[in-house]
Amino acid sequence: MIEVVAELSRGPVFLAGEALECVVTVTNPLLPTATSASSEALAWASAQIHCQFHASESRVVLPPPDASQPDVQPDSQTVFLPHRGERGQCILSTPPKILFCDLRLDPGESKSYSYSEVLPIEGPPSFRGQSVKYVYKLTIGCQRVNSPITLLRVPLRVLVLTGLQDVRFPQDEAVAPSSPFLEEDEGGKKDSWLAELAGERLMAATSCRSLFSVSLQTEECVQPEYQRRRGAGGAPSVSHVTHARHQESCLHTTRTSFSLPIPLSSTPGFCTAIVSLKWRLHFEFVTSREPGLVLLPPMEQPEPATWTGPEQVPVDTFSWDLPIKVLPTSPTLASYAAPGPSTSSITI
Repeated sequence: MIEVVAELSRGPVFLAGEALECVVTVTNPLLPTATSASSEALAWASAQIHCQFHASESRVVLPPPDASQPDVQPDSQTVFLPHRGERGQCILSTPPKILFCDLRLDPGESKSYSYSEVLPIEGPPSFRGQSVKYVYKLTIGCQRVNSPITLLRVPLRVLVLTGLQDVRFPQDEAVAPSSPFLEEDEGGKKDSWLAELAGERLMAATSCRSLFSVSLQTEECVQPEYQRRRGAGGAPSVSHVTHARHQESCLHTTRTSFSLPIPLSSTPGFCTAIVSLKWRLHFEFVTSREPGLVLLPPMEQPEPATWTGPEQVPVDTFSWDLPIKVLPTSPTLASYAAPGPSTSSITI
C-alpha cells in the first residue's frame, strides 16, 4: 500500500499566467516494525493540468469534440489520460511532466517531489453556470507494475485578467528593485513581476468608484450559433443570477448611497466562443401616477395633529440596467475568503 498526497502550498486559486506549484509526497505507511513489512514500488508518476468543458444539452448545442483531445477511454488502461472518466470535453491541457520512475519505498519511508507549471493565459476562467461549466484540475497519475493507472485529481480555480495575453516578460535583469540578501530564481522573478503587473492593472481599472448600486446581477448568455432553440424543447439560453440586493424607501430623498459586495467566489465577466458572462446593476423604481398627490404633511397646523399617509397610491414600476465590468481579485485573497481544499490524497 502506498499513500500519495498532493498539496498546493499557496491555496487552490490562481491567476492565468501564474506558475502553479504542487508538492507530491509518496509514503509507505507501514511501520518498520510490522511483521509483514515489505518494500513498495511504483513504476512512474506524471502530472498534468487540464480544463473540462461541461454543457447543458437542453440549452447548448455541443460543438464537435477536438480530435487532438480524445475523450474515448482506450482499451488499455496503462495510457495516462488526465481526463479519463471525466464528463464533458477536455478543451485545454498542459504537457504532461514525469515526476519519477521506478520508485521503491521501504516501510515508513517517504519522498516528496515538486511539480510546477504555468497556467495557460488563453484558457477560460473557472465557471459554474446554468448552461456551461469550465472546471480546472491538476491530475496526478501513478501506476504500479502490471496494474491500471490510478488518478489523483486536485481541483483548481483559475481567474483570467483580460489584457495579460499581450504582455511579455522583459529580458533585462532590472525587473524590479531586489534585495541582495534574498536569493530569487528567474522563475520567481517572473511570477512576482506578473502578480505586480496584474495588481497595477486592477488598481488602475477600479480607481473610479461608482456612486450607486441597487441589485448586483450576472447574465449568462449562450452565443447564438450554440443556442438550443425553444421549438426543439430546449430551455432558455439566457440565465440571470442575483448576487446581492438592496432595498430602500426614497420618499422625500434627493440623494442616497449604498454599496453591494461582490462575492469573492463569483466569476468575473468573460466571453468565449460558446458563452459570455456579463455583470450589471439592476435598478427598479416605483413612481406615483398622480404628480399632484400630496404626500407631505401640512407645515402649519392650529393644533397638534398626527399625519398619516394615504392608504393607497397608484404607482408605476420601471427598471434600468447599468452594465459594469467586474475584474478578478488577488488569488491569495480569494483563497483566504473562500477557502477550498488545497490537499488531496489517494491510496494505491
